[in-house]
Amino acid sequence: MELFDLNIHFPVTDPTWIFFLVLIIILFAPMILGRLRIPHIIGMILAGVVVGKYGFNILERDSSFELFGKVGLYYIMFLAGLEMDMDDFKKNRTKGLVFGMFTFLIPMGLGIWSSMSMLNYGFLTSVLLASMYASHTLIAYPIISRYGLSRQRTVSITIGGTAVTVVLALMVLAVIGGMYKGEDVGGLFWVLLVAKVVLLFGLIIFLMPRISRWFFRTYEDAVMQFIFVLAMVFLGGGLMELVGMEGILGAFLAGLVLNRFVPHVSPLMNRLEFVGNALFIPYFLIGVGMIIDVRCLFTEGEALKVAVVMTVVATFSKWLAAWITQKIYGMKKVEGSLIFGLSNAQAAATLAAVLIGHGIIMENGERLLNDDVLNGTVVMILFTCIISSVVTERAARKMVTQENLMGGSEGKEQERILIPVANPETIEGLVGMALMMRHPKQKESLVALSVINDNNTSETKELIGKRNLERTAMIAAAADASVKTVLRYDLNIAQGIIHTQKEYAVTDIVIGLHRKTNLMDSFFGTMTENLLKGTNRQIMIAKLLMPVNTLRRIVVAVPDKAEYEKGFLKWMTQLCRMGKQLGCRVHFFATEDTLKHLRALTEKQEANTFTEFSLLEEWDDLLLLTGQVNYDHLFVVVSSRKGSISYQTSFERLPSQISKYFANNSLLIVYPDQLGDDPQEIVSFSDPRGQSETRVYDNVGKWFYKWFKKGDERN
Repeated sequence: MELFDLNIHFPVTDPTWIFFLVLIIILFAPMILGRLRIPHIIGMILAGVVVGKYGFNILERDSSFELFGKVGLYYIMFLAGLEMDMDDFKKNRTKGLVFGMFTFLIPMGLGIWSSMSMLNYGFLTSVLLASMYASHTLIAYPIISRYGLSRQRTVSITIGGTAVTVVLALMVLAVIGGMYKGEDVGGLFWVLLVAKVVLLFGLIIFLMPRISRWFFRTYEDAVMQFIFVLAMVFLGGGLMELVGMEGILGAFLAGLVLNRFVPHVSPLMNRLEFVGNALFIPYFLIGVGMIIDVRCLFTEGEALKVAVVMTVVATFSKWLAAWITQKIYGMKKVEGSLIFGLSNAQAAATLAAVLIGHGIIMENGERLLNDDVLNGTVVMILFTCIISSVVTERAARKMVTQENLMGGSEGKEQERILIPVANPETIEGLVGMALMMRHPKQKESLVALSVINDNNTSETKELIGKRNLERTAMIAAAADASVKTVLRYDLNIAQGIIHTQKEYAVTDIVIGLHRKTNLMDSFFGTMTENLLKGTNRQIMIAKLLMPVNTLRRIVVAVPDKAEYEKGFLKWMTQLCRMGKQLGCRVHFFATEDTLKHLRALTEKQEANTFTEFSLLEEWDDLLLLTGQVNYDHLFVVVSSRKGSISYQTSFERLPSQISKYFANNSLLIVYPDQLGDDPQEIVSFSDPRGQSETRVYDNVGKWFYKWFKKGDERN
């Protein structure tokens, strides 16, 4: 008996070694090909070519590649819908629709003509090939984010056009795919197909959001939420296949529907992207490469000619659509270049179309899209991704230089948000809110704090504090964010927060709303009141009755003269960031003068956020907002400290009004930054140590309250 059996045969058939080799490819292919500036997608496909039967025949495209390949294909389309910025599309819907029609119709027209006249393909083959030119993938979008140009109208128009052209291209693909499933293609076929598609669209668009909202509110377990999202993706794909369409359209629609329930900076989004990009999508791309015969490009066949025609037509048609859009809306040349750069790359939907077309066998025994088209698609994807990256990089750099858009008022101060963690039940909500409000470019902007009272140094308190900090760090890490954890001993909680704020240069403090345990408690609690007295930095007090990602609107009540406060721009920007992440409307209520400033600033600073403005003539009219704030809205009250410009005596009634009329609403009370230095330590004659513990007369009052309560129960 031999010590090791080294008799290895190719292609490898053992499941363990197949999976190992695939993981090695996923690990090392980006490292090697990245040095050659080859896009990640092309790198994986080329790796599949090398190990496939047309390369070194190391791996065989077995059932595992078919299974994971289909999952990866659905995953690509799902992420395309999930990551799409729906606010941008809403803001520029008309221009985006116009560009979307141009970038769909022009490639379709040129594609059909070139395929029939230059490549001698049939009509249906030409239509499907043209639909591959029409769709595009925002491969170069990370370049835009790096240069800080994501708020530009050109980017919004391109994103809107992407939604239009991808849906239309997938519809073409789905219809052609349905025609080759053995059904009689007549008048009744089209009527039934349209009816089934419309019905299914309605079910997905109207029913799936309600199911998702209920699930996310009911179950907060991370694993259950992840599995639920995947189930919705494949439910959409499966239902679409049932009505005779291609499942990738259902996966894409599921991504669009779930878009607002999965914020971009949330832990759930990070998990979805991680699993897809680490396993399913690479598996799919490697499988694509394994069916490509690159040798056909260098033989006497038509493969090289097909590749050249496909690349030229796809690139020219996208440039023409961008140029026409630029001329219609009077844009600068650099803006047209940016639109072209973003919309030129072919990837996700193109791969989906060519694989589906390659798998369709016509009556004459030939494939709808032959091997020449399959191989030419790889060449087209490679060149369009390279052109897209180069053009976008140059246009973005030129735009930044011309308009001086880098930096801005938000980047002048290093943002750092402090999250005191004491109640395990509120940690996830507070961290999630802070993640949505933070500046996206300032990665190390979160500080988590647990304060232990000097008078209570038990090991249990320290252990609980460490556990809360560890949980905070885990939640932030799941969203790909880092957090500085601080465990400290101090005189009391308020003093610990204030000292940490000074030591770490904290700009914002996010805390949970105090829970009243008896009649003697104040609305905010002694700790929060001492905190408001002890620092002039912005303090946000939150009470969340449901997961943040299920909120449908942010309603903001703004007092008169709030625009003159130091922190006006900060809280407005943070609320708009949050609204953008949630994909919901931010509705401001304020006086006429304040509304003018809010409109001007949102148009200048947060143009991509969907905002609405309504008149609130007097702060006493706050009760009128009870009809505007629903159970699934976040009610934000912008208050101020005594002595500030916007302070009003009616603020004294705010706790009772909120307790009485907004008790069943999620709430955020904002105390903006105030001018002047921070107050001195919280020390007074009646409270020499500024402690948050109850005083003697508080205990006496509570004793009387309990005594009277027992008397009432006896009666």
